[in-house]
Amino acid sequence: MKIRLIKKLNFEQGDILLSVLVFAALAVMMTIGLVNWGATLLTSVRMTTQREQAFQIAEAGVNYYQWHLAQSPNDYQDGTGHAGPYTHNFLDKDGNIIGSYTLTITPPLVGSTKVVIISKGTVTINPAISRTIKATLAVPSLAQYAVVANDNLRFGSGTNVYGPIKSNYGIHFDGVAYNTVSSALATYVDPDDSTTEFGVYTQVSPQDPQPPASVPTRSDVFKAGRQFPTPTVDFTGLLSNLQQLQTIARSSGFEYTQSQYHGHAANGYHVVLNTNDTFTLYVVTNLVNAPNNCSDTATQWGTWSIQSESLVGTYAIPAQGVLFFEDHVWVDGQINSARLTIAAGNLPQVVGQEPNITVNSNLLYTNYDGTDVLGLIAQGNINVGLVSADNLRIDGALVAENGRVGRFYYSSSCRVTGTNYYNRSTLTLNGMIATNKRYGFSYTDGTGYTTRNLSYDANLLYSPPPSFPLATSQYVMISWKEI
Repeated sequence: MKIRLIKKLNFEQGDILLSVLVFAALAVMMTIGLVNWGATLLTSVRMTTQREQAFQIAEAGVNYYQWHLAQSPNDYQDGTGHAGPYTHNFLDKDGNIIGSYTLTITPPLVGSTKVVIISKGTVTINPAISRTIKATLAVPSLAQYAVVANDNLRFGSGTNVYGPIKSNYGIHFDGVAYNTVSSALATYVDPDDSTTEFGVYTQVSPQDPQPPASVPTRSDVFKAGRQFPTPTVDFTGLLSNLQQLQTIARSSGFEYTQSQYHGHAANGYHVVLNTNDTFTLYVVTNLVNAPNNCSDTATQWGTWSIQSESLVGTYAIPAQGVLFFEDHVWVDGQINSARLTIAAGNLPQVVGQEPNITVNSNLLYTNYDGTDVLGLIAQGNINVGLVSADNLRIDGALVAENGRVGRFYYSSSCRVTGTNYYNRSTLTLNGMIATNKRYGFSYTDGTGYTTRNLSYDANLLYSPPPSFPLATSQYVMISWKEI
């Protein structure tokens, strides 16, 4: 009996030892797993922290260069005078270097204000970790509207405007506006009928009531609404500095004085833009005579249409992108990947003798992604003449500094070679209009262009034509992303 008992006890002791070994092994494995998991978690936390630091350092690089541009708006080389990239150490609050950012700066194209900043941030403790941010900064131009005016405006039936409209005076609008229409006035006396109206009003049936009645909602006319009164536009800021444009053109050899033909004064210049980055220049020798009974009392009235011209030559569009004429100019043709401003002015200004720019044939872009940009800046008027295309398209920013953008009144007597030029079909504008005086391409008797389609080119806001006036001197952020 004793022997059996001893054997049983030996068996139980071996079984306990085996269990202890199993549980000990499991405990060791779990401990190792927990230690490894903890180490991995700690590494992950550290890497996450370092990645966040690298991101914040990269962001600091963008902020630094935005500050730098505020101090030196035209410096795209980080104050070094040589090409980048440019690397800066990043310090903590105690002055210790904890990382760095490397900047790659892409300056704006001619005429554009867009600056592209690529900032790569790294941390000293782990240089293998980096984050990169790409930001685009730009100075907004004053081309914020499809139409901006310093006078009363009237848009008749048949006008479709695809962009914001703004006037410092009243607006009579009977077309269709697909963006906001705003006036600086709460009410005004419409000069066409001497009635007191809302700052922005319509006579499309049912006609707006007169103030002080409530303003009705007219979504059929004002698709995005109307606003009045609103702050005035500093129109003097919209007027380009002709002296600056003249200086730029003179330095590049593309300033043209008053036109002459065989030693006598001519009528101006004709610029034909070509798709190979050139322009062909003519001297205008004769204008189309006004037919009998085709007259009007408007200032500088005329047919503004070319009868004959003489070739001067074909030239490359200058790198600075500015042509300046001390005479009237006619412009048409097509550009392809070009940025150009054509200005007409007499300096010093002589009131009543300000040169005009006239467009009678299509003036076109090839690319509508902001690559092609054209500005016409006239000290006087931007005209469409009597002998103009029945379906006319104009791509570009049109600025009449002292005059108006539009077409003179040509009565039903204005027939040339049997053609009723007084009545035209469709005018399409892709760009913007800035007019100091009342704009208009049609009249209440049905003359002019029956349909007017005005579309705002949003590319003009941050990529305006060369030396176009700007809204401010400060850069703003227009895009930001991690790459």
